Amino acid sequence: MRAPPTLLALEDGTVFRGSGFGAEGEAFGEAVFNTGMGGYQEVLTDPSYAGQIVTMTAPQQGNYGMHAGDAESGRVHVAGFAVREASRRASGPRAESTLGDALESAGVIGIEGIDTRKLTLRIRDAGAMRAAISTTDLEPPSLVDRIRQTQGMAGADLARTVTTGEPYHASAVVGPPDASRGRALRIAVYDFGVKRNILRMAAATGFDATVIPAETPAADVAAGGFDGVLLSNGPGDPAATPYGV
Repeated sequence: MRAPPTLLALEDGTVFRGSGFGAEGEAFGEAVFNTGMGGYQEVLTDPSYAGQIVTMTAPQQGNYGMHAGDAESGRVHVAGFAVREASRRASGPRAESTLGDALESAGVIGIEGIDTRKLTLRIRDAGAMRAAISTTDLEPPSLVDRIRQTQGMAGADLARTVTTGEPYHASAVVGPPDASRGRALRIAVYDFGVKRNILRMAAATGFDATVIPAETPAADVAAGGFDGVLLSNGPGDPAATPYGV
């Protein structure tokens, strides 16, 4: 199947033409970059990247495929994904799908074949900007104009879009607390976009974590008999989450 022509544009008018992979359509978000040599699945599934179009600086992504055990959450959260080259083959022995298939299933648009170094330097020098990836609007003036009409991250409460709907015990996801640490201290983890590795590290340190929705009243936590409280990180503007203070 022939990859569709795809356009990535920044709000300052900078444009990159490449080929699409994953889903088709268009996506708007904040342009950011990640310099990791690997770990693309962890990036894609990290709730902190919700609402962002992520550029990977390492030139090839997707080599070892996708595996549910490597995910930082239950789904892909990025708004879009930009790479120099996306591997069509998943070579990892644990691979369950290719990168492109995973993005397509998640409805996320990817673009490849662009100069990711140039894009990264532009973001570094100009700061985070609004951006878009489109397989449907390939006219730069039109796409840039539409980008400028979108809301930026300032004032964006994205915690509500990623937080858990119901409390759950972290042990069901990452395993029980390390028994060698002695009595497990019970902590409530406010989920503003918590990733599994935070819960995994808490368990390894001996904490018995219960993940709770971001808007859980403090009185409910106080009545729960917890030994401590952890506020997770997450996407969007922290100033837009006054309920977390």
